[in-house]
Amino acid sequence: MTMTMTTASVAWAGNEMTNSTAVASNKAVFLIVDGIPADVIERVFTPNLDAIAKVGGYTRAEVGGPLNDPAETPTVSAPGYMSLVTGTWANKHNVYGNADLAPNYDYWNLFRLAKAVEPPLETGIFSTWTDNRTILLGAGLADAGGVTIDFVADGFETDPQRFPHAPQDRHIQAIDRHVAAEAARVIEQQGPDLSWVYLQYTDDVGHALGDSPELDAAVEVMDQLVGTVWSAVQARAATQSEDWLILVTTDHGRDLHTGKDHGGQSERERTTWMVTNSQRLLPSFYQRPAIVDIYPSLARHLRIPVPASVAAALDGRSFIE
Repeated sequence: MTMTMTTASVAWAGNEMTNSTAVASNKAVFLIVDGIPADVIERVFTPNLDAIAKVGGYTRAEVGGPLNDPAETPTVSAPGYMSLVTGTWANKHNVYGNADLAPNYDYWNLFRLAKAVEPPLETGIFSTWTDNRTILLGAGLADAGGVTIDFVADGFETDPQRFPHAPQDRHIQAIDRHVAAEAARVIEQQGPDLSWVYLQYTDDVGHALGDSPELDAAVEVMDQLVGTVWSAVQARAATQSEDWLILVTTDHGRDLHTGKDHGGQSERERTTWMVTNSQRLLPSFYQRPAIVDIYPSLARHLRIPVPASVAAALDGRSFIE
């Protein structure tokens, strides 16, 4: 990357706000692109991320929670996703790996917040990994609030007829392309208020080949897919009276020696990044924000009142004013 509603008495994480009403014309989409450390994203040519950053900003960020603390969180994908969508570390959301998942749904995710506080808000998820919706968000589960996602594009990794297994997981890259195209189509045509886009292939390449020309090439393709979504956001904003936020991040870095592994607490595994078009960034955005800061920032942009009990449990603070 070449860098240069209803009225209610509520509390924002880190701020106080009373008698606020959500504004339906504020929209947000966040993209998680898997397993790309900051040094790679800063080195590889990513013109679409650069274009978003030119409007808003780019920063190094971090995952993994406080070191040597009960909240320390493995630098693994599902814990990273869960930290983003709940604004909490693993000692609260209880996701410590990618298998045998047993989330603690007492900590409301963004989609539950949106539906509980402002039921008319529409949500979408466009994901290479179905567990993001069915387990991490707990869509439809009573314990997770019985939330329904309005627009869904996932499950493709279990469809071998449309996406037959290919060497070096190339079918995952094909799924990523389809996911990005579906996200772009729905965003431009339907304009969900809150959307999550997840693209996986870069992590697959990292595990197979580590730091390599192939990883760089996968990052370049990922940037093209981000561009597909960004173009849809711009097209939608050009024809509607809507204030669109796009935020792109990753879930973890990679090990220093080979780039094939992650999960520990080394500096490179913990060091991630964020790109956004927001023009309301606080100085804290440029001071190594954590992945848990994204939740209150998205809520701030969407102007969703966060109930005091939910806000009190958040580990993050908004970097959007």
